[in-house]
Amino acid sequence: MSELKLETDARSRLASQIQRFLDDELDVEIGNMDADRLIDFLTTSLGTRFYNLGLKDAQALFARKADDINDEIYALEQMVDDRG
Repeated sequence: MSELKLETDARSRLASQIQRFLDDELDVEIGNMDADRLIDFLTTSLGTRFYNLGLKDAQALFARKADDINDEIYALEQMVDDRG
């Protein structure tokens, strides 16, 4: 698996959201560097778990679609006349 990375703009917006959340909800003020460190922590501790859940969802979707395709192929089969 490749390393989970956010684009610079997305990371900056997320850092601002984290700072605003902590200030509004917990009355805790943190700076940009602390918000950036929190993003790194959350990415490594939670990001891979959510990534893996996304992969499992994709696998389940693919399996359902493969079953649908198999059903469609089965419906296309022709009856064989073995009366000779």
